[in-house]
Amino acid sequence: QVQLVESGGGLVQAGGSLRLACAASGRTFASYAMGWFRQAPGKEREFVAAIRRTSGSTDYADSVKGRFTISRDNAENTVYLQMNSLRPEDTAVYYCAHAQRVPVTSPVVYDYWGQGTQVTVSA
Repeated sequence: QVQLVESGGGLVQAGGSLRLACAASGRTFASYAMGWFRQAPGKEREFVAAIRRTSGSTDYADSVKGRFTISRDNAENTVYLQMNSLRPEDTAVYYCAHAQRVPVTSPVVYDYWGQGTQVTVSA
């Protein structure tokens, strides 16, 4: 079992920044990667970013490249998502998730999910 708890969401004006954190506990040593997804009202959950546990290599959705940065602290079992130059279309519930296989961009490979944290970007 893996438990994931997100924090850091909130309300920010367009152009602002937020930093999300995801604290993991439990059997995290078996993870292949950690990812961030988001879901806006009336839309499907979409991939945002992922980071592999061992290599640290990362993947990003095209919509966030150059603005968001995913990082991790393996010693603290925490994954971060630094979000800069936020836009109203970034408004969504952001979820942290745990994957044991590829492809990291697909939600089907993620077996544990956090409860989500709301990010709202005002125009």
